[in-house]
Amino acid sequence: MPIFSAPDGTALAVTLSGPETEPVVCLPGGPMRAGGYLGDLGGLSARRRLAVLDLRGTGGSEAPADPATYRCDRQIEDVEALRKHLGLDRFDLLGHSAGASLAVRYAARYPRRLRRLALIAPSPRAVGFDVPAAERRRIMARRAGAPWFDAAAAAYESIAAKTATSADWAAFAPFYYGRWDAAARQHQAGEPGQRNGAAARIYNADGAFEPEATRAALGAVTAPVLVLAGELDWIAGPAVAERIAGLFPDGRAVVLPGAVHYPWLDDAAAFASAVGGFLA
Repeated sequence: MPIFSAPDGTALAVTLSGPETEPVVCLPGGPMRAGGYLGDLGGLSARRRLAVLDLRGTGGSEAPADPATYRCDRQIEDVEALRKHLGLDRFDLLGHSAGASLAVRYAARYPRRLRRLALIAPSPRAVGFDVPAAERRRIMARRAGAPWFDAAAAAYESIAAKTATSADWAAFAPFYYGRWDAAARQHQAGEPGQRNGAAARIYNADGAFEPEATRAALGAVTAPVLVLAGELDWIAGPAVAERIAGLFPDGRAVVLPGAVHYPWLDDAAAFASAVGGFLA
C-alpha cells in the first residue's frame, strides 16, 4: 500500500488496483470509513485504475497529531497532496456519500485540476441542500412490504428524533441497500471495523462547509460532472442529485432504478456502465 505525506506530515495510504491506466482518485464516505468498503466499485476497476485514499485516521493512514484536521475542509489539501504524489496535472475524481462532500470542496478550491468529477450517492451537506424528513419517509415508504420494513421504519423515527441506540441503527441498516441479502449483510457488518467514529463526529463539525460560497465556486468547474443517485436513496435521491448537478456548468444526473446508497452493490453492471462510460 503506497504511503505519501500530507502537508502537515501525516502519513496517508492509497490503494491502487486495476489496469495500468491513469488512475481515478476515489474518496470514501462513512464519514471517515476506510476505503476498503468500496471494493472494486462494481467492476469499475476492470476498466480503470482506481486510487482509493484512506482518509487520515482510517485504514492504512496515520492518525493526525491534531484531531481537528479530521474536519472535511481540513482534508482538501490531503487530496491535493495525493494528486501531486501520483504525478497528475489534471485528474478524474470520484467521491461517495460523505466523500463526495470532500470532492465538492476540492472542486471548489481547485476547479482547474479536474478532468472529470463523479459524485456517487453524494451527501448534500457541502452545498446546503437539506432533505426534509417527510421526503425521506416518502422514499422509505416505497420499501413497505419488505419483511424488515416495520422495524426499520420505527428505527428511523428514533434516528430523526436523535434518540437512536445502536440497536436502532442496526434495525435501520436495510434502508441503505437495494436488497437486504447476504452480500448486503456482509458489507454492513464490515462497517464498525472500518469507521473511525471519533473522527466522523469531527468531519461534519461546524465550519466544515460553506454552502453558499461553495455553490458559487462550483460555477467555475468546467470539467464534466456526473451525479449518480440510487432511485431509493433516502440520503440523496434523484431530486437532490438533479439539484447538485445543476450547480455545475456541465453537470448531469443519472438515476439507477432500484438502487440505494451503495449502487455498485445493488446493480454492478449498470453502475460500471454508467460510471465507466462517463470516465472513459
